[in-house]
Amino acid sequence: MATPALDITNLHAWYGESHILHGINLRVQPGQVVTLLGRNGAGRTTTLRAILGLTGARKGSIQVHGEETIGLSTHRIAQLGIGYCPEERGIFASLTTEENLRLPPPLKSRRGKVMSESEIYAMFPNLAERRSSPGTRLSGGEQQMLAVARILRTGADILLLDEISEGLAPVIVQALARMIRELKKQGFTIVMVEQNFRFAAPLADHFIVIEHGEVVLSFPAADLPAHQAQMDELLSV
Repeated sequence: MATPALDITNLHAWYGESHILHGINLRVQPGQVVTLLGRNGAGRTTTLRAILGLTGARKGSIQVHGEETIGLSTHRIAQLGIGYCPEERGIFASLTTEENLRLPPPLKSRRGKVMSESEIYAMFPNLAERRSSPGTRLSGGEQQMLAVARILRTGADILLLDEISEGLAPVIVQALARMIRELKKQGFTIVMVEQNFRFAAPLADHFIVIEHGEVVLSFPAADLPAHQAQMDELLSV
């Protein structure tokens, strides 16, 4: 069996004195799309941030492509091939779309493929039309596309996406779904935090439900019908 892209064992994480994650176990195979579900405050975003070392103290094991990362700095973890798209997107308002896109350097020890600007503009035609527009002029959907596109320029092959569909118009959400299908086809590994189950359901290979900083349910997409009632209860749908 191939080495997992991400292999997390007994992960604990803190923000200051607050103990947020309580023994998270999570394995993601190369090319898989995994969706983390749960109520607000359950620990989903903290799990993504802990993978990159963006929380306070961490304890346990987080292996990226077989390499242990507990104890590594955030920039060293990123160089193993991880790109993070936070919920707030992080677009620089004073820079144009093109300048935002060119900002991050390619990863020195990348495993993924650095997408050219022409490939990115083919995937995101909206951005091609707005390449000279400052970040303040972009719609929420265009900012979200740019945040993901910027990661693809680095050569990261593991994408951590936090609530990328939140607050966006249905037509933009559909465009993001097409993007994820295309990235999966190209072999990217994707871990998504999503509140929008309707968006995540047809895209994910595996679902993980987190509650109070612990994994309470984990199953492949094929088993979704068998877990639907339990999912409804856990997510209060």
